[in-house]
Amino acid sequence: MRYRHTDRPGFWLGFIDFFTAGLFFLIYMPLGGLQAELEEILGHRLMPYWKAYLLGIPTLFIYPLIWMARISEELKAVADRLGLPGPHTSWRHMFLWNTLGLPLMGPAVATHCFFRTLNGIEKTLNERVR
Repeated sequence: MRYRHTDRPGFWLGFIDFFTAGLFFLIYMPLGGLQAELEEILGHRLMPYWKAYLLGIPTLFIYPLIWMARISEELKAVADRLGLPGPHTSWRHMFLWNTLGLPLMGPAVATHCFFRTLNGIEKTLNERVR
């Protein structure tokens, strides 16, 4: 698979998502092709984000945070396997920035690192396809 979106602006996507309380990613995950790309890279199907979001409502949005943190850890493993230089996103990074970093725009920082890792993986995989 050739990845078209290898330069996503993670900080701004995180900023928008933060101020829309996660509603932005409800639209962006399926329509932006992010869900399909993550499934292709990770090699397995993921729970759709909208389900994680709905499960987040009664859990004070802890469930989608853990869902995204798990994916972050899997992306870190892929980046390490590909030999990409770090730093990479991780479970710990995603969780801590989204909880303790709230007053400092932590969710935007966490999303930036997530997309930095994803963009690097996609660029590397595109180069190997050539």
